[in-house]
Amino acid sequence: MKSAIIPCSTPACHSSSWKKQLAEAVTEPAELLRRLNLSEAECGQGSATRLFKLRVPEPYIRRMQPGNPTDPLFLQVWPHDAEFNLKPGFVQDPLEESQSNPVPGLLHKYGKRVLTINAASCAINCRYCFRRHFDYQEQSAGEANWTRWLDYIQQNPEIDEVILSGGEPLLMSDEKLKRLHDLLAQLPQLKRLRIHSRLPLVIPDRITDDLLNLAENSPLHWVLVWHINHPAEIDDAVIQAAHRCCHAGIHQLNQSVLLKNVNDDVSALTELSERLHACRIQPYYLHLLDRVTGTHHFEVAESRALTLYRQLEASVSGYLLPRLVREIPGQHSKTPVYPPGIA
Repeated sequence: MKSAIIPCSTPACHSSSWKKQLAEAVTEPAELLRRLNLSEAECGQGSATRLFKLRVPEPYIRRMQPGNPTDPLFLQVWPHDAEFNLKPGFVQDPLEESQSNPVPGLLHKYGKRVLTINAASCAINCRYCFRRHFDYQEQSAGEANWTRWLDYIQQNPEIDEVILSGGEPLLMSDEKLKRLHDLLAQLPQLKRLRIHSRLPLVIPDRITDDLLNLAENSPLHWVLVWHINHPAEIDDAVIQAAHRCCHAGIHQLNQSVLLKNVNDDVSALTELSERLHACRIQPYYLHLLDRVTGTHHFEVAESRALTLYRQLEASVSGYLLPRLVREIPGQHSKTPVYPPGIA
């Protein structure tokens, strides 16, 4: 049941200050090293920005450990030289999304739901991103293309859920998001609006009163899928943002990616599940890495992943256990990665 929106403890929730924080994100490797008291001798020069730009907002940097080149948050964003190494099996479109793209800016991979590309950039550039090579120039995400999305959905009446993705869908202003929402809400076949976003984690002030009011008064059931990989990413501001979403009636899930040297540790995974639950976010998916070019150094072998998953299963209550999955091109859903002996 929806209840009154929790007042925000800072004026930021009532303004566009999240945009200011976004605009002031660190984009130069030398500046990030300086902020964290790290050196090029420890980390390299960050030359892989030539492949994929660096972008890290201030609230996320504040959660990193100064002087620690193996900090799990730092490793997720640092442009490591390993990205230049080409490895067999790692490709630019590992999910073959170009085969499921009937309308520019819209992907229809799964029968009853479609995914829309709502922005060509992100609030933070995660180095393992499976869309780091995505051709956003060919995927018009502007309002002029929304009519084509709506027409496609109407022509496929089995579709009952729209997923806002990107890039980063919450880079849309609240005003633009409302315009899109209001168009979608006119389609009687739709039941749910799902938003996949890392922005509320990176800049918690993005959870504004206007956003929550839109969700609270929507005829659609809102689902927010967070993308949190490590418990150290969750600070008090994130907890408050998640609680405010919950009180606005937004159903919250989390998906993580299993990343070598970041969260491939049962203690980290256990603490993550516990902290998510305290935030009223349901642990949902733990993904094996999508094998995109430039990310091989993050890959955890499946045998290691299964071992970790069995340890996690023994460590947490069942409702705190995310599903261990991989995405296989052409399949109609995520594919579970079962422990040996379970079919």
